[in-house]
Amino acid sequence: MKKRTGRVERKTKETDITIQLNLDGEGKTAIDTGIPFFDHMLELFGRHGLFDLRVKARGDLAVDYHHTVEDLGICLGQALFEALGEKKGICRYGSATLPMDEALASVAVDCGGRSFLVYNPKIRRIKIGDFNVGLFKEFFRAFTDQARIALHINVLYGDDVHHVIEAVFKGLGRALRAATELDPRVKGVPSTKGKL
Repeated sequence: MKKRTGRVERKTKETDITIQLNLDGEGKTAIDTGIPFFDHMLELFGRHGLFDLRVKARGDLAVDYHHTVEDLGICLGQALFEALGEKKGICRYGSATLPMDEALASVAVDCGGRSFLVYNPKIRRIKIGDFNVGLFKEFFRAFTDQARIALHINVLYGDDVHHVIEAVFKGLGRALRAATELDPRVKGVPSTKGKL
């Protein structure tokens, strides 16, 4: 079986990023974005998705975190798109509803080739330390656009913003794992069109 991996390098005047993604991994991660809270979230994504994920990013963090966060979404989306290849045999759809203490997040994904993002985080506080969690919308938008997936993130409730975001990233890992898993009963691509 062909390895389902993606590797992306992106270098601009604002960021320098390398991402390696293995969909059939063990959840091993090595993440260094220069943004500790974001590192933690990407580690949770890899661990719960059972994806091996290596991320090395340098950005103009002294200016703002925006460029780095958005470009990481671009690169991770491109790596996922590359790793999925022709999408033969995948389950295509996946969802997960996860609690993190008082927070509950629902994440659903369709690897059907069309980009769409629904993002309803219901976050009251916008910062964790000096990180503006509002930037995650830019990350998820860039990710879905480049991966060509539909992603629905709905937070049902939660008071602690850390718990809310953690539930979202764990849910994304598990939903994407379900969607990208290979099902031996699926012949070709899971679409009546014959192409995704």
